[in-house]
Amino acid sequence: MNKIAVVGAGISGLSMANYLEKHKIDYHIYERRKKEDLAGHGFLIPEEGIEYLTQIIDRSQLFEHGRFLKKYIQYSHTGNKLAEKDLHNVFATSRHSLINLLTQNIPHEKITYEETVTPRNTEKGKLKHSDGNYIDADIAIISDGSKSRIRKSLFQDEKMRQVQENEVVNIIKNRELADSVENDFIKFHHEKGGLTFGILKLSEDTILWYSQFDNQKYRINECSAENLKNYMLEIFDNWHPLVPAIIRKSDYKNVHLWCVYELEELNPFYKDNIVFIGDAAHPLIPFTSQGVTSALKDSFFLTKYLVEEENYAKAFSRYESERKPEIEIHINNGRALLNQFLLPVSQYSENILPISYK
Repeated sequence: MNKIAVVGAGISGLSMANYLEKHKIDYHIYERRKKEDLAGHGFLIPEEGIEYLTQIIDRSQLFEHGRFLKKYIQYSHTGNKLAEKDLHNVFATSRHSLINLLTQNIPHEKITYEETVTPRNTEKGKLKHSDGNYIDADIAIISDGSKSRIRKSLFQDEKMRQVQENEVVNIIKNRELADSVENDFIKFHHEKGGLTFGILKLSEDTILWYSQFDNQKYRINECSAENLKNYMLEIFDNWHPLVPAIIRKSDYKNVHLWCVYELEELNPFYKDNIVFIGDAAHPLIPFTSQGVTSALKDSFFLTKYLVEEENYAKAFSRYESERKPEIEIHINNGRALLNQFLLPVSQYSENILPISYK
């Protein structure tokens, strides 16, 4: 098997590296951020994602770093219960924990941090280091996120658009507040639509929370932690008391402000010897809760076909044929969930589950 360059050390890149490591395939990861750059947010992982993840992470170790959620419960912003649904093997964990678990299986000499990789315009399929030198690799697997620079350079006619939703995500350590929350996924909805506050319990003393904003009604600009906190307190002031209590007691050092983008149409998943996985191939609206699972499945099937096929062109083709139809389902489901989020609560459908299934 030829040497592989993996660009990006997020969930998809590290998942890919773990599968390559498992099959003893030579690779190296290049990540433009610092190793410690771990914003405070997390994931919901449905049962299918757990099945793929536990092929590369010890199951018992994984389950020490998060919680299985019993129910999804919707409330109005003042605390009236709107609906609830049982959850089956849906696991909540922080990005920090999952990154650490995936990184521990990768030899440190196989990851280079603070290294920006770009295509070399004069050579098809060639990547270069920040100093302009070629990267020594026969295949490049790109996992550099939803606004992938490398994808944009290869597919220059692509059109990205900002989704009508922004998110603020954070993690709070507070035993008293955590004790007041069951092992459920709780979500408060403003009755007029376009504004929510979700709460996930990750451990006995840790809560992950996030707020979703219709960005045409609520303008959130890049701002200091203190200004963001004050803005949040103002917006959620008259909500159920649990919501402003969590906002008030949170540390905003690692808060993550997420402006969501999507491709109007998917590009091919590969070109020449360069192939895309995870958000770099197919940005998903966060309402799907399928980001981690899709990244894991991309990594699993791409590795499988690289092992089975005699050349990478056939492997890439099989990978795209396998993954693209399911991704298109999740994209459509995500757009439907986004449209519902923008509506008044009285117009919500009965299908309240915040996870896209194929």
